[in-house]
Amino acid sequence: MFERGPRQSAGSATEAVAERQVADAWQRIESWLRQHAPATAEILRPGASEEEIAAFQQALGVRAPAELKALWRRCAGVSAETDDDVSFMLGNHAPMRFEGIDWVYRQYMASQRSVGNDEFPIWRPAWIPFCSYGATDYASGLLMDAETGRVQYWNRYGERTPAFESLTVYLEDMADILEAPALSGGTKPGLLHGGLVWGPPVSPDQAAHWVEFTD
Repeated sequence: MFERGPRQSAGSATEAVAERQVADAWQRIESWLRQHAPATAEILRPGASEEEIAAFQQALGVRAPAELKALWRRCAGVSAETDDDVSFMLGNHAPMRFEGIDWVYRQYMASQRSVGNDEFPIWRPAWIPFCSYGATDYASGLLMDAETGRVQYWNRYGERTPAFESLTVYLEDMADILEAPALSGGTKPGLLHGGLVWGPPVSPDQAAHWVEFTD
């Protein structure tokens, strides 16, 4: 009885810190987009309400980590109906809408129940996808492990690779590179038709018009 209060308070404080860190990192990203890549800023969907987040968690049957809910409060995916130039997140990913998250989660959980195993799982109940290859292309993306807080890369071929220690680290890394491109030792931020595209692009058409951001 006497230990429950302190534990809950410590947990609540940790969650509050995580929520603030995600909100701060996303604010830096969104501010950069609005200043330098307005075409990308225009496709950001508004954040979800507390009621929408609660209903989505109930429908999915999973409690999302505080970090992920903080992101959803700021941005609930992209509004583009095509996959052209929407993968603006670090690593060339697009924020997923709730319907996309739901579809991917249920598809892979069904596969896990059918042919998966515990040693080499296709999917785990705690894995929540939050980024995909495109707005409607779910060939690959990023997931957050609700139990560990770590971020993993996933694809349709069964690859599950550790990517970042947390969602906060992922967003802060992206914000840092946007604000100081020289920090990136790999892919670089650039502009294409007013939108953020990481590159240099592989596509010759995109490469011909892509401009590396060095400011």
